[in-house]
Amino acid sequence: MIDFNLRKSTYLFLFLLMNLQLFSCAKKIEKSKNKILKIKKDTIVKTGAASTDLYLNLLKGKNIAVVANQTSVIFKGKDSIFWVDLETNKTGFDKTFNKSTHLIDSLISLNINIKKVFSPEHGFRGKADAAELVKDGFDTKTGLPIVSLYGKNKKPTAKQLENIDLVVFDIQDVGVRFYTYISTLHYVMEACAEKGIPVILLDRPNPNAHYVDGPILEMQHSSFVGKHPVPLVYGMTIGEYGQMINGEKWLKNGIKCDLNVIPLKNYTHQTKYSLAIRPSPNLPNDKSINLYPSLGFFEGTTINAGRGTEFQFQRYGAPFFPKNNFTYTPKANFGAKYPKHKNKMCFGVDLSKAKTLNFVNLEWLIDAYNKTPKTEKFFGKTFTIHAGNTKLQKQIEKGLSAKTIRKTWQKDIKAFQKIREQYLIYK
Repeated sequence: MIDFNLRKSTYLFLFLLMNLQLFSCAKKIEKSKNKILKIKKDTIVKTGAASTDLYLNLLKGKNIAVVANQTSVIFKGKDSIFWVDLETNKTGFDKTFNKSTHLIDSLISLNINIKKVFSPEHGFRGKADAAELVKDGFDTKTGLPIVSLYGKNKKPTAKQLENIDLVVFDIQDVGVRFYTYISTLHYVMEACAEKGIPVILLDRPNPNAHYVDGPILEMQHSSFVGKHPVPLVYGMTIGEYGQMINGEKWLKNGIKCDLNVIPLKNYTHQTKYSLAIRPSPNLPNDKSINLYPSLGFFEGTTINAGRGTEFQFQRYGAPFFPKNNFTYTPKANFGAKYPKHKNKMCFGVDLSKAKTLNFVNLEWLIDAYNKTPKTEKFFGKTFTIHAGNTKLQKQIEKGLSAKTIRKTWQKDIKAFQKIREQYLIYK
């Protein structure tokens, strides 16, 4: 027997699920002591990698190169447990049930002839610091050669693509312009287009796909930290973004890549998606990923944004901020060997309980600027490439409010959304 209160909560929750179109069916519902409902699903969101029936035959009998990292896994969705806390309305997945197999291991077991692996920033296993040189090497498990696409060699060379018939791209992105995986995608598509090699892109959800916001990159500030004239948060999956790279002729000389996107199933841009594997060392959880577009600006300043702590991109501070009750001391850790203000006590702001954002919040950047003494240099050399323009720094220095600055983005965002609409696979 299920008591009346549980039955009422269950019906309400399942009704919301159907209206949000998050899931197709519920198999098992149980209530724990701390008022958490757990729902076992036959199908949650199915990634492109998991839809092997759509691409496996395209790989057979060919020499394959794979662009991959630690996120390139196939989840066994039938073992996933989705939960909702009835008191806080927080949702997520029990990672202990998220059994997975790495894409490369899966393909090798199916007798696909993988010749090499290309790895992005942070490396094949995702352990390198941001901006840390990633070297070529060999995978200890499979013996496959690993070619780094971060460092001096960001684009596969013609020699590296010799005897390759097809490239498979499968990396989890977070939908932020200065997150470099989309730059890696650009160069892979460009190199393959020049050699006439098709690319199969296995699509994955974008946890920041629910909004579009931020300053548009001006092309004179194009770099590996942002290559294209898009807003900071562009609201597209990496598969949709790949289609836009092709359609807008952003590759060198306007060439086009033979791109085949293997789509997601049971997914819309409003689908909540919790990453079971951190996409890079300093994005450990949903909160960091959601705050990253807003706090990522601090990468181009002298302010620490949580690197060197276990709350990366969930706080910001500096030793020279006014003293307050919230302090922390950045120390060398996984993904941050040399964090800003290492081993120095920082006075700061705790954002670990901040509400989920659906816009780029400039209040924190402006607050940090105002708290920084004039004797300290706030903006660094890379702020412009993170912002995508020189305007944002000047606007903050002039004392403009966050609301006023965001208004200056709106015309460009509307123009971008018209372009974006052409390449959307999911609504």
